[in-house]
Parts: sequence; structure tokens; C-alpha cells
Amino acid sequence: MKNVPSAPRNTVVYISRNFVDNRLKSSCPSKTPAPICCHRVILLIVWLGIQNIVMAQDTGLPVNPGSVESPSTASVPSLESKTNGNLAPALQPRKLGGAPALPTDGGQYWEEYDLTPYTKELQVDRPQRAIVDWILRDTGTDVWFTEPFGILSADRSKLRVYHNAQMHQLVRGIYEQFVNGTVAPQSYGLRVMAVGNPNWRTRAHSLMRTVQAQSPGVQAYLLHKENSAILLAMLRGRADFRELAATELIVHNGQSQELEQVRGRNYVQDLQPAEGQWPPYMPVTADIKEGYRMQLSPLLSVDRRTVDLVVKCDIDQLEKVSNVSLDLPLPTGQFYTGMISVPQVASWRLHERFRWPADQVLLLSCGVVAAPQGGTNNSLLGQGSGLLGLDRILSPGGERADALLMIEHRGDATNQTSSSSALQTTGLNTRGRY
Repeated sequence: MKNVPSAPRNTVVYISRNFVDNRLKSSCPSKTPAPICCHRVILLIVWLGIQNIVMAQDTGLPVNPGSVESPSTASVPSLESKTNGNLAPALQPRKLGGAPALPTDGGQYWEEYDLTPYTKELQVDRPQRAIVDWILRDTGTDVWFTEPFGILSADRSKLRVYHNAQMHQLVRGIYEQFVNGTVAPQSYGLRVMAVGNPNWRTRAHSLMRTVQAQSPGVQAYLLHKENSAILLAMLRGRADFRELAATELIVHNGQSQELEQVRGRNYVQDLQPAEGQWPPYMPVTADIKEGYRMQLSPLLSVDRRTVDLVVKCDIDQLEKVSNVSLDLPLPTGQFYTGMISVPQVASWRLHERFRWPADQVLLLSCGVVAAPQGGTNNSLLGQGSGLLGLDRILSPGGERADALLMIEHRGDATNQTSSSSALQTTGLNTRGRY
């Protein structure tokens, strides 16, 4: 057989097979004993395999004799390790030797702001995150993720900003409220109330002044501190008035404070098979957190004459539970009737920013919404009237009330003593932002 290095792989196999047939005919005549003929065949197969390997090395073809691909395909490097499964090249990040030059097409420039005059007085975790939050409230988030290119970063000692002059002016205004303002902890009086009927405004309208609110259904009022005391006395004389919380918040300027009052309400969500017991299905219970959660972020101006407040309030109430019967199969071919519950939940959300003079009181009316806290059970021994007190766990109906929030700035808390419990600053979930 001639050595044909440029021949395709299928040609090499064809020549090898013809060569084997010819060699077998010449080496194994009809009169040759069978063992000797088989021995010669094995030697020929081994010899042909060695020849194919040598030819593959000379022509650059794969050694696998079962492959019939062309030399042009076999010589292309494999893309399997460099693709994402769709035969598209995987994108690799470009690594530069040093820091790239920052774009300046929008008039951006770099500036660092010293935060130590503010952060050194605070014994909380990551106090700089409050500064970043207040900056984002004034500037918005889009300006830092769109054109022109910008950077906003903070640690406990420095605030680093890369943007144009307009953004630096907004950042500097917030920065001065933290650094040049008060670093003493501030005291804020907070009252959470509920009135069953909104007609309390009839007598109270002359005591307060309406201010603008953006949230639907929310009304905001300003009162002088003397009028707020008169209003509170009037509300306490009503039979449908309930004061849910009255506390004093001790919070550093610009930091956030959380307050919540919730309770769990259990119900049967599903039924799962349970072998070897009766009934043959086990109830699966779920829990709904009913009540209110509130987050307050107050910020005093440098001259301490105005208060900026971001209030976030969530109210959830389990109004009623609808019972649904299920026909569940049994191994005997019969059915077992089980009962599950489908809850009806009423929720209300408030997230808004207010600004008012520090010597006045802010009153927020959320409108007639789900009551921040369900009514108490006054039956014998606090038990429900139904079997095992189930109606106390699953209330037959929801309650509506006009939810009121009264906030008052009381000044520095350094030398003040409070008769109510002062809340400590709690850590907030920032999802690893800073």
C-alpha cells in the first residue's frame, strides 16, 4: 500500500480494507489450515492499525478510526470550553493594568467629604448608610446609574462623590446637615392611635392646619403644641378611641428607628397524607403577622428649626377566613372530608417624606383603613365563644378605624428623662448595599 499523506480519512480506510481483502486472499488459500490463517489475519490487523496512526500524525487527522469527519473540521480548535451552550463565545471581562481614566463629558469631578465629625459620636453599625440614604432621597437613584457617569460611595470616615457640580451641590447640602448639625441624640414623641369614626375632625378642625400629602387617602396636619394637647384630650373622651402606642424615640440625627406591634394568626393552609394514623391526613398550618410596622428617619436642619421625616408604615390585618372542604381519597376507595382555610387580608402602606417646623406637631391621618391592632376579646376568661376558643384565633371579621400618627420633636435627649420606654437604634436590613 502506498503512503498517501494528503488523502482524506475515508480514503485511507477504503484502501486499508481493499488491502486486507487482497492480503487475506493471497495469505489464506483454501488449503491453508484455519489456525494459521487466523494468526495471519491478526497480524495484518495490527499492522494496519499502526499504519493508520502514522498517517494520522503526518496529515493532522484524529487517530480515532471510527470518525469520518473531514480534516478541515478536525483541525478547528474545540469551542465547547469557550461557549455558553448556544455556540456563542463566552464574554470575558477585560482586565486593565491600572485604573482607567474617568469620563468628564458631563463636567464631573472627584471630591471627598470627611464624615468623622458625625460618625465618631455614634456607637451604631455603619452610621454612614444613613447619609447615603438621605442623599439618594434628594438626588434620586437614576442619576448614579445613568449618564453622566457618577460614583457615590461611603465608609465610616469618608464620603466619595464623582459627579457634576449640580449633584455636588445637593450632596453638600445633605452632608452639612449631618456634619455641621447636632450630633446629640434627639428625642421624638410618638403616638399611634385609632378612632372608629372620622367625625373627630368636626371639633378638631379649628385646632390644626392642613398641609400637603402625596399618598392617596393620607391627610397631614400641623398643630401648635398647646393645640395638640387639647386635641389629645378631646380624642381620649371618645368611646371609639384607642391609643395603641405612646413612646419616646431616642435617635441620632438622620438615623432610622423601627417600631412594630404584631401578632401571629394561625390557620390551616393545606392537608398532607399521613400514613399509619387516623385521620389519614395531617393539617399544615401557616401564620399571618397581623399588626403594624413602622420605620422613622428624622433629620434636623443645621439651624434646628425644621424637621425632615421619612415615615414608612405597613399595616396588615386578617379580616376573615373562608373555610373550604376537600374530598381526599382513601386506600379503600372512599373519601375523607377535610377542611382548609383561605385568609382574606387587608393591607395598607405609607411611605412618604414630610417637612415641618420643629416647634410644631405633625399629625397624619391614614384614613379609614384596616385597624392597626385587632379588638380585644372580652369574653369569659379571655376565651372565645366557640369550641376551644377558635374564634379568638380566627376572627370572624375585620375592623376598620381612622389610624392616626402624632410626631413631636422634643429637643436633645442628653439631659432628659423619659417616663416611657426609650427605644434603642435597631439595625436595618440594607441587603449588603453599603
